[in-house]
Amino acid sequence: VFLHPASCLCGSASCLLSSCCPSTYNSTISRLAFSFLLLLGTLVSIIMILPGMEDHLKKIPGFCKSDSIISGTVNCDVIVGYKSVYRMCFAMACFFFLFSIIMIRVRSSKDPRAAIQNGFWFFKFLALVGITVGAFFIPDGTFTTVWYYFGVVGSFIFIIIQLILLVDFAHSWNQSWLEKAENGNSKCWYAALLSFTVVHYALAFTAVVLFYVFYTTADGCVAHKVFISLNLLFCIAVSIVAILPKVQEAQPSSGLLQASLISLYTMYVTWSAMTNNPDKQCNPSLLSLVQASSPTPAPGPTAAPGNVQWWDAQGIVGLIIFLFCTLYASIRSSNNTQVNKLMQTEDGQGLTADYEAAAGEDGVRRAVDNEEEGVTYSYSFFHFSLLLASLYIMMTLTNWYKPNSDYESMQTSMPAVWVKICSSWLGLALYLWTLVAPLVLPDRDFS
Repeated sequence: VFLHPASCLCGSASCLLSSCCPSTYNSTISRLAFSFLLLLGTLVSIIMILPGMEDHLKKIPGFCKSDSIISGTVNCDVIVGYKSVYRMCFAMACFFFLFSIIMIRVRSSKDPRAAIQNGFWFFKFLALVGITVGAFFIPDGTFTTVWYYFGVVGSFIFIIIQLILLVDFAHSWNQSWLEKAENGNSKCWYAALLSFTVVHYALAFTAVVLFYVFYTTADGCVAHKVFISLNLLFCIAVSIVAILPKVQEAQPSSGLLQASLISLYTMYVTWSAMTNNPDKQCNPSLLSLVQASSPTPAPGPTAAPGNVQWWDAQGIVGLIIFLFCTLYASIRSSNNTQVNKLMQTEDGQGLTADYEAAAGEDGVRRAVDNEEEGVTYSYSFFHFSLLLASLYIMMTLTNWYKPNSDYESMQTSMPAVWVKICSSWLGLALYLWTLVAPLVLPDRDFS
């Protein structure tokens, strides 16, 4: 922290742990560090819902003393893991919300708040720990119910952000391989692009067939049939638009690779939505949060549960996609103008961006402050995205379980179904806009 900027080597430990090098490299390290705090909180949340942890969590004062638990309508072994995840994610959301507010309108590294963004990591960690400890002493009351609705809204927005990041990733991927095809073995690179595109579409089509087989019935599950059919038609539509001659002329790098990846992600969101349907006839993969230890459990709300089951396949896949998007958001470098405007970043900024580090007289490459005239990404929006990610993790780890409900509806609820389906539709609409925007608004510069 006390080193002079000129003595701060690009990539050195002293540079990374201080705010002396507010460079491209250092700003990316800052994003990675904040993402690490989010992933650390996610890991703690996962540990809290592991089997056997309820015995330790019940020792927290006030956690198993609510009226419903005392009256026997909800077993503490079931509710304690859920309440712990909510409080951990509440603490993370508060932490990132605080930084989102602090970093509003930071324009360059000359702003004193930029030093807070890129340094003082020990104190940031202490602040997060302090907020987390305080969150576990929040009285029950209406906290869990109110925070559930915050989680639903935040998750809705974050699912859309995930799709935007996937659009950006597919765009950068396609652009990179096309450039390599022009400069090298074109047949090899074009074959690779075609192979991945075919695989994505094959997986998406296979998913549609499996959805019709396992998540619909001949005389029921009308909602599922509508969801599957509409999203299939929407994916076909955006794929056709992506290869229209006028779209290709305006955006030469657009193509079926992006559309295939978006189609596959849309099918995942559709599957995730259907697995939240509380109707067991339409949702054979429905997992019970309370699995009785005997095959014929005693009826009644006071029956003791055998163990708590928070995991299912779509939840695990959701976590994997979340980890990928969080890491990619921290290192992304894109020339997709529409996506950069949506994500509040500059073109070609990130760990993968090409930049020249200044070389000193001794020949050592040193970090250069390239944010003196303007920051390379919106600090405030980045923290807001992590806030939404905290809410998404909260809902994913708890299977979108709505509080203060009985055992039957404890597993899932219809609002989760509609949130995910609507987010898939809105995400497809945003992707369609990135394709047609240069045609709809020809006077705007989308290059």
